[in-house]
Amino acid sequence: MLFIGFYTRKHTNSVDGFVLGGRNVGPWLSAFAYGTSYFSAVVFVGYAGQFGWKYGIASTWIGIGNALIGSLLAWVILGRRTRVMTQHLQSRTMPDFFGSRYDSKALKITASVIVFVFLIPYTASVYNGLSRLFEMAFDIPYQICVIVMAGLTAVYVIVGGYMATALNDFVQGIIMLFGIAAVVIAVLNGQGGFMNAIRTMSAIPSDVAATQGQAGAFTSFFGTDPLNLFGVIVLTSLGTWGLPQMIGKFYAIRDEKSVSAGTIISTLFAIVVAGGCYFLGGFGRLFDDASIYDASGKIIYDAIIPHMLSTLPDALIGIVIVLVLSASMSTLSSLVLTSSSTLTLDLLKDNVIKGMSEKKQVSCMRILIVFFIAISVILALNPPAFIAQLMGISWGALAGAFLAPFLYGLYWKGVTKAAVWASFIAGVGITVSNMFIGYIASPINAGAIAMAAGLVIVPVVSLFTPKPDREKVDRIFTCYEETVTVTRKYALEEDEEA
Repeated sequence: MLFIGFYTRKHTNSVDGFVLGGRNVGPWLSAFAYGTSYFSAVVFVGYAGQFGWKYGIASTWIGIGNALIGSLLAWVILGRRTRVMTQHLQSRTMPDFFGSRYDSKALKITASVIVFVFLIPYTASVYNGLSRLFEMAFDIPYQICVIVMAGLTAVYVIVGGYMATALNDFVQGIIMLFGIAAVVIAVLNGQGGFMNAIRTMSAIPSDVAATQGQAGAFTSFFGTDPLNLFGVIVLTSLGTWGLPQMIGKFYAIRDEKSVSAGTIISTLFAIVVAGGCYFLGGFGRLFDDASIYDASGKIIYDAIIPHMLSTLPDALIGIVIVLVLSASMSTLSSLVLTSSSTLTLDLLKDNVIKGMSEKKQVSCMRILIVFFIAISVILALNPPAFIAQLMGISWGALAGAFLAPFLYGLYWKGVTKAAVWASFIAGVGITVSNMFIGYIASPINAGAIAMAAGLVIVPVVSLFTPKPDREKVDRIFTCYEETVTVTRKYALEEDEEA
């Protein structure tokens, strides 16, 4: 990882090179950068254990949704248009896109503040999946693991920027693919094979509160609670469409071939990693044990997967440790690069610090990477009580605020500034107010509702508020009308007689 960081330092001489790899990233690196930023230890240890316990084998639908909606549809609907319009607008971050697309400096600054506030706790949460695994496998204190991981990530991101992150994501992604496959096979073999594990799961008593009286609910098609399961699928799948660290991967795509190939690679990656994680978590109830409950008898969801893995041979436990480290470091590097570039380019440049040269901007981003990693380490080592709640709503707040104005902004000329402000207010307002008042029982469902609200609010408000400058908007959308020459591999020739 350190070698890759120093190897790619030649790409960091400019802001575009440091933040986007010079918009010259090929399909494999783009797809793996997207996938590894998507799935971290939070998914493998936290979500897989929690939702597998709640919904049984049906939790696999979450992984399928992540692959089809969060990866395949995201690339098809957003990939090409994001690359074309962001290059045309010369925007390097999501707040920068909002500022240029809607001709509003205030929107750009507000978006950068939202990113800063809600990515910090999410960054700290990346370490959480490591603690119990390291306690289970080694005598190495969790604190040392966090500091070493943060130090390694800081060095290669600071030295090599986006290209170092993308190359390391590729290496770490390969580890994740093989690791997930090996663990799923080993766990099922330990239960006498797939069919025997299913039979045992189906025999779990139907009077368990979670099954609502259904016999064999944990092996049923839609699980124990289809409505809440759907909410989880929406948040964890559609949510990626509005997350700046995910959308940023489309900014850096090299060419048309990279979009087409990246779509397929990223979808297959998600099927294996996300599908494998949630499928594995679906068998969590086979490992019911006193060690996964606290003193009051309440289930500790984060303890389910580590307890499940503790039954594996030492070699496989080692693979899992490397798998979770890889997943965590790839997500961490993406988050700190997104946070530092957003704060530098959208908040400090021209607002706080006037006349920043390219060199100063890159230096500022490097300093802020250290700052963000230091804050995440402090929060991970001494987490305040509210951080756990804030982590849960960070996806909902970010995606609820950004998804609708970003998606509509790529396709529809009629989106107004007022509609974007309304989406920002609704997305952050619904998720944050629900954290304190709790009028929506599940924070996951609150995030899904915030995203759905934005998709309705933006077109409705746009119809009743002052229209944007038609000439300026037309100029922005000319980027889609430019003629390019491609080979017949990508486009058939026109029939002249027709």
